[in-house]
Amino acid sequence: MISLERREGRPLRIGHRGAAALAPENTLAAFRAALEVGVDLVEFDVLDLRGAEIVVAHSDDLGEVSHGLAHGSVRDKSLAELRETCPQLPTLDDALAFFVDEAPEAGVHVDLKSEGAVPGLAAALRRFGLEERTFVSSFEVDALRRLGALAPGVRIGVSFPEDRRGIQRRRGSAPLVWAGLRALRVVTPLLVGRLLARARATAFVSHHVLVGPAAVRAAHTRGAAVVAWTVRSPRDLARMDEAAVDAIVADDPTIFVSTLMS
Repeated sequence: MISLERREGRPLRIGHRGAAALAPENTLAAFRAALEVGVDLVEFDVLDLRGAEIVVAHSDDLGEVSHGLAHGSVRDKSLAELRETCPQLPTLDDALAFFVDEAPEAGVHVDLKSEGAVPGLAAALRRFGLEERTFVSSFEVDALRRLGALAPGVRIGVSFPEDRRGIQRRRGSAPLVWAGLRALRVVTPLLVGRLLARARATAFVSHHVLVGPAAVRAAHTRGAAVVAWTVRSPRDLARMDEAAVDAIVADDPTIFVSTLMS
């Protein structure tokens, strides 16, 4: 099972959606950009289509997945139709083949967006021989428990908190979001154990605003690693390092070089 613990006194470096600040997110180009900077793991999202194919996509929003070229629902399209609009869109098999052929030393971090993708994801990881190199995180507790049963060699991480109402995507919502996160930070250490137990997880994956020394201690006491997302400023990166988190997810992995390696 993949290790998520700090290495040589520093947190693991995880490229978000490949390297979303350096190349179109969730594409093989973004994966390559992340590796060029020197990440330890590459994170990407997976979503199942109605035809059972699994694609690398963050949401069902076609506008997001096509980088603004189209609008509508991803799941309303066949894979062939999606490829017409989104020629860079990888399937799960494309992504896993990349890690076998081009990135044999990198860790695989899959953000699972739908429970329907679980059987296909478990089968694909086994087929490519990547179970022991893979870490899967999700807000979906039932999906994580199911995946853990189907692929016991995969490391499981429970994500927190979930924005079920899509508040973060609403215009002008930033002050409300940040105020809510700061308030939630007080109780997060008390929730860590319950969340880990419900998902049968060995990693706590949280928005960086909620992560402080107390939350890290709560996870470490239970033998779980802490992964913080999504860090975009040197100040927040330094704060996560000081809190002793095990891994940090960033859109621009060059931030690790400029902040942690200086």
